[in-house]
Amino acid sequence: MVQNMLQTPIDYLKGVGPARAKLLRSELGIETYQDLLNLFPNRYIDRTRFYKIGELQPTASEVQIVGKLVNVRTVEQKRGQRLVADFVDDTGRMELVWFRSIRWIREKLLLNQAYVIFGKINHFNGSFSMVHPEMELARDYRTGLRMAMQPIYPSTEKLTKGGISNKAISTILQNLFQQSGKHFSETLPDHILQELKLLSKSEAVLNIHFPQSQELLLGAQRRLKFEELFYIQLQLLMKNLVQKQKIKGYPFEEVGDNFNKFYRNHLPFELTGAQKRVIKEIRYDMGSGAQMNRLLQGDVGSGKTIVALMACLLATDNGFQSCLMAPTEILAIQHFNGIIELLKGMNLRVGLLTGSTKTSERREIHEALLSGEMDLLIGTHALLEDAVQFQNLGLAIIDEQHRFGVAQRAQLWKKNKRPPHILVMTATPIPRTLAMSLYGDLDVSVIDELPPGRKQIKTVHRYDSNRLKVFAFLKDEIKKGRQVYIVYPLIQESATMDYKDLMDGYESISREFPMPDFQISIVHGQMKPADKDYEMNRFVKGETQIMVATTVIEVGVNVPNASVMIIESAERFGLSQLHQLRGRVGRGAEQSYCILMTGHKLSNDSKVRLETMVKTNDGFEIAEVDLKLRGPGDIMGTQQSGVLNLKIADIVQDSELLKLARYHALKVLKEDPGLHMPKNKVMRFTYAQMAKFKNIWNYIS
Repeated sequence: MVQNMLQTPIDYLKGVGPARAKLLRSELGIETYQDLLNLFPNRYIDRTRFYKIGELQPTASEVQIVGKLVNVRTVEQKRGQRLVADFVDDTGRMELVWFRSIRWIREKLLLNQAYVIFGKINHFNGSFSMVHPEMELARDYRTGLRMAMQPIYPSTEKLTKGGISNKAISTILQNLFQQSGKHFSETLPDHILQELKLLSKSEAVLNIHFPQSQELLLGAQRRLKFEELFYIQLQLLMKNLVQKQKIKGYPFEEVGDNFNKFYRNHLPFELTGAQKRVIKEIRYDMGSGAQMNRLLQGDVGSGKTIVALMACLLATDNGFQSCLMAPTEILAIQHFNGIIELLKGMNLRVGLLTGSTKTSERREIHEALLSGEMDLLIGTHALLEDAVQFQNLGLAIIDEQHRFGVAQRAQLWKKNKRPPHILVMTATPIPRTLAMSLYGDLDVSVIDELPPGRKQIKTVHRYDSNRLKVFAFLKDEIKKGRQVYIVYPLIQESATMDYKDLMDGYESISREFPMPDFQISIVHGQMKPADKDYEMNRFVKGETQIMVATTVIEVGVNVPNASVMIIESAERFGLSQLHQLRGRVGRGAEQSYCILMTGHKLSNDSKVRLETMVKTNDGFEIAEVDLKLRGPGDIMGTQQSGVLNLKIADIVQDSELLKLARYHALKVLKEDPGLHMPKNKVMRFTYAQMAKFKNIWNYIS
């Protein structure tokens, strides 16, 4: 079928019409023939077997039977009527029953004609019945498009009420196939089809909607999933290629005094092999003349900030300014203080700009940026304000990037005539399959080892009944001069039960750890920012030994002396959140502990999360489990949801197919970046059509 024909509005397909078209549009987003073709079934029911009435069992669910109607009658009941028909085959008799549209159905029923019926079996008083069966005359059944497995399509209450049943969708799909002569334009080149032994497009589309056998259904699913993943990867990789060819970056060729002086005299510890590898990758990118677009992944405490700072020093050595944007004021201040400490004795000017920066200081920062006196500006969303103009911004670093929307990131580009190099950092490990799909147009660097001297955090799961032993352990740690976090879940900032949990917890801890022997800080979302900062600072300075808090401390508090993290009602947290909270300890040289407190009643998912936390400290392993438990949409949060609006593939279940698709997309583009070779003609045409009709989602990282 010609691609353009598939763009015909759905209204024009036989069996649809304006009213049904309106419903299909509003409920399932089906605008065109193409959209209908891409409405893939959720599941399938085996229609290969025909049952005899005499062999039905009370446990049978959905069955298919061939027989005849011998009698039809209307039966009065308390409310209205029901229609009942006797259905027989050569082994027995059963009833078919209808409660709705009975006048219309009665007119359609033919006595003593062979029918194929399908539906759910009911058993009562020794006899069987079927309510609202799917029915088809046996002669039509033999000539129609036959399915071994009956597809079940996505549906809604409105569709069912509007008369668009599963059968109706199947019928209009049959009309589409008859109109197209069951022929659809091929979208993958022969060399890929042959190498991977994939079904043709026409065979795959036919067998996804009207499977001729279990084997052909599996072949159709594999072919269509591969195609979807392949074109997403092709788009991301082409975008990366175009970016490198068209978008010129500032060439940072000089590795100068600032970088070398810092490396020799100011590094607080020997860089890990992973840090050295990542710095090399960044140096190569920034020296290549193309604009760098790199994602830097590293677990909490893996030393991303040092790597980011060394990239800034490369920019300074080449006469350019840098900026580092963090999602919260606490995190921006922490970056600022940490970097100032690292750069002590070096002649570099670093500024801090957040929502609470005073007007006079802002003016000073703006002037220093424009004159080029300021080398590095650290801040929050305040960096995106129009008033913030650089003399020559060469490098923009975005920390915890999933907290920023696409539009916000794009604003940093506009600060310059030529876009700066971009380094995006995250401490939330992104599973490889998700990174390939969401950030496939970024080059990815991973810091996968902790700095020397860091000990693995010991994680244990304890029930509420063990609380006294846990308190005794805390007292021992505090005696050694250590500090403790106790975190309560926060589902919503204003939820009264969460606040109550926190206050109840605070009272029982105050009784167990009385003043003046113990000092306790408390931090929660309902406090004023100034009060929150005051309490945080008391803990940072070591004036309090225990910090009782909600999850406001998840990102950004760095207290090397804190060695114990207690997470209350740990079953109410997601895996990545538990892992982030655990990362608040283990920042000093002492052994650190994370204690997960729960009640005895736990769901299966909660058990898996807790077992995973106890078993491993590896953020990537944790992220993979999280992805399996929650799915990609939940992990990426609202700003990224909808990005992976996949029609048939599933990046968790089809991760092997995703890797295969990326491998083949890379292979094609290495050999033929512009898709100009005759053997890739089909691919070039399909890619252009997808872009034209917006069937490929525009991934922006």
